Amino acid sequence: MPDVPWAPAASPGQLLRLLLDGVPRTRAELASQTGLTRAAVRSRLDALQHAGFLTDRGIRVSTGGRPAGRLAFNAAARSVLAADVGATHATVAVTDLAGGPLALRRLDLNIADGPEPVLARLAQTWRELVKDAGVSSVSLAGVGIGLPGPVEHSSGKPNHPPIMPAWDGFDVPAHVRAEFGVPVLVDNEVNLMALGEHAHSFPGTDHMIVVKVATGIGSGFISNGVLHRGAVGAAGDLGHIQAPGSDDAPCGCGNTGCLEAVASGSAIAARLRAKGVEAHTSADVVALVRAGNVEAGQAIRQAGRTIGEVLAACVSMVNPSLIVVGGDLAAAGEMLLAGVREAVYRRSLPLATENLRIVPSRAGEVAGVLGAAAMVVHHVLSPSIVDQQLG
Repeated sequence: MPDVPWAPAASPGQLLRLLLDGVPRTRAELASQTGLTRAAVRSRLDALQHAGFLTDRGIRVSTGGRPAGRLAFNAAARSVLAADVGATHATVAVTDLAGGPLALRRLDLNIADGPEPVLARLAQTWRELVKDAGVSSVSLAGVGIGLPGPVEHSSGKPNHPPIMPAWDGFDVPAHVRAEFGVPVLVDNEVNLMALGEHAHSFPGTDHMIVVKVATGIGSGFISNGVLHRGAVGAAGDLGHIQAPGSDDAPCGCGNTGCLEAVASGSAIAARLRAKGVEAHTSADVVALVRAGNVEAGQAIRQAGRTIGEVLAACVSMVNPSLIVVGGDLAAAGEMLLAGVREAVYRRSLPLATENLRIVPSRAGEVAGVLGAAAMVVHHVLSPSIVDQQLG
């Protein structure tokens, strides 16, 4: 979380922000760091402790005089409900305020069933996981949901999502808030994948692109350590950029020549079927590659090159130091990554790629659900929201 400018009038929420690094501090240390008087620090800490946000970490060894107690952030103070919903499955979790999963489950579902059946399934699963995790008595902080299509982040409503037309304009936050009575935040699943990779796998990397290659293709941009959503939440829609030499390939968005139409798992499976190779899903393609099928391996490598051609333009535009490739097709191993690296390093300027790393996802299939939790945590622990809760 970004640094907070300190002033003598620093609020309890700002004081809590300082303690989110997990380092226990004494009241005297906090007074010194913030410029607040000890009495002011004490009153703010008392409010935070009463709300459960702080825990006593014991006594610091005294160097003379009265031993000083140390306080630290209590991640167990609240729980968070998180879900990463894809086209055919979802990862659902309950986490603490550090974003650490307390219980997690993977579901098979069909996003095309529409918002009400899918959200009802998520709600039921969250209730079961809360019971499994033994946190039924812990206050709920909020809900975070990732969806496989464009989302207007400010409203949480899907906006003309190509593979989920029944969801267009549906008020997901209002529907879920009616169930749980807490803040509900919604974003594109790849944005949340980027948040998850950044928060849990690459916290020291301020400029990175996370690419998901599965049934569709999308990306999330981290710039200056912050997720870049763009004006209406449409940033990173990599799958619907025109791919080189693919003008006539029809895409589900209604356009032709999109990257997703030629390099996604479903597109590769369709080409393999046309050659007599039995493949219907991304998982089928990955299984063929692992089994040593030459045609599947070549198709994955070429898909990587095509994705790399489009990513090369992104590298020139935003100059990341890291590209993370995840999604179902990334499970095929080095084939996909090798194609991406080949095209990016060939097409981008040496200055932009001199220190650029292109690596597989570390968080894997839980990246999106970790990002959904991180999104909620960042919101509910922001100084203004904490101050409202304590008000």
